[in-house]
Amino acid sequence: MLILGIGISYLGNWIYLIALNLSILELTGSAAAVAGLYIIRPIAILLTNTWAGSVIDRVNKRRLMIMIDLVRGLLVFCIPFIGSLLIIYALLLLINIVGAFFGPSSTVYIAKLVPQENRKRFNSIMSMTNSGAFLLGPAIAGVLIMYFGTELCMMINAVTFLVCAFFIFLLPNVEEGQHRNRERVGWQLLINDWRTVTTYVMKAKFFMIVYALFQTAMLIGFALDSQEVTFIKQILQLSDWEYGVIVSITGVGALAGAFVSAVIAKKVPLKWYLGAGMFLTSVGYAWFYSSNSFITATAAFVFLGFFMAFANAGYATFFQNNVPVSIMGRFGSMADMLQGIVQIGFTLILGFLAEWFSLQLVCLIFSVVGACFALALLITVLLPLKQGNALMD
Repeated sequence: MLILGIGISYLGNWIYLIALNLSILELTGSAAAVAGLYIIRPIAILLTNTWAGSVIDRVNKRRLMIMIDLVRGLLVFCIPFIGSLLIIYALLLLINIVGAFFGPSSTVYIAKLVPQENRKRFNSIMSMTNSGAFLLGPAIAGVLIMYFGTELCMMINAVTFLVCAFFIFLLPNVEEGQHRNRERVGWQLLINDWRTVTTYVMKAKFFMIVYALFQTAMLIGFALDSQEVTFIKQILQLSDWEYGVIVSITGVGALAGAFVSAVIAKKVPLKWYLGAGMFLTSVGYAWFYSSNSFITATAAFVFLGFFMAFANAGYATFFQNNVPVSIMGRFGSMADMLQGIVQIGFTLILGFLAEWFSLQLVCLIFSVVGACFALALLITVLLPLKQGNALMD
């Protein structure tokens, strides 16, 4: 039920994202106004993630996720009836602020709901669901927009949030019978929570080494994503249609990778999902940015998408297995905030260097650096260390 609910929500999000971009472009005729949509989420994360984890760890996660989806559904439903760009931006900021609580809450809920031996397979199926939504969502949006306009797409997304809330409502309350801490969230509590997370970070040295290596390689990949369209259009000189084909086939690769990772979850150790998955994903980035034709670029992206499914499932499982559920919300929220800052930094550095030097050369250097971090991660998780073996079980 959790997979079905979140999967329907993923599908609605993709339909909504396509419609929202077109709606803003139709409303304003400005590419800058559309670009502004992509600044809202980082702003929301910076506004909330210093204190969101303190709330998440002290409330009932199931009820919180239900409330988040109900509020998001209501706010999204209002967007088609608004003609002011500033008010739409304000609503989107509220939607993203509320949504910033959902990811960490669902991570904690999954850790409590799903037995440890089933988490790797569960996360692989979740990745497959996301990949399927990525494939189907834009296609469905295109048909709906063609015949009914963007308004219906947004209303469909509002309904998918309500459907997700309903399925979560049907799930068990994993915190029943527990005494919840009802402390009021204030500055002193936030400071204490930061100290609690810092204490855990200082003690969990092997976990943090693996975590830092994985996130560094992944964030370099996210920064490289920002130059994907420019590389395809300016360096490879491909058409919009060919770009669309590459993206679609990449989705097929990701879906296939998620399917295979779910099937073999019981047979392949977690360290191979995490280490080899991330290393081969980074190799895929290097392959893509060294390509010189449509065929090689497409093959590289299929390769990348396939192994990223393993890396994502491995990371989610590693995180859920090793961060104590009592601080998982706080750790996740604070980590998301720091990762957002690092990602913005990597993206800006890459963008500026690409303006000054050859785009392909700069992206290739970044991808090789990312592959080096991923190789260090692979070596680290494969080392026969007692602490490492315990965390990778």
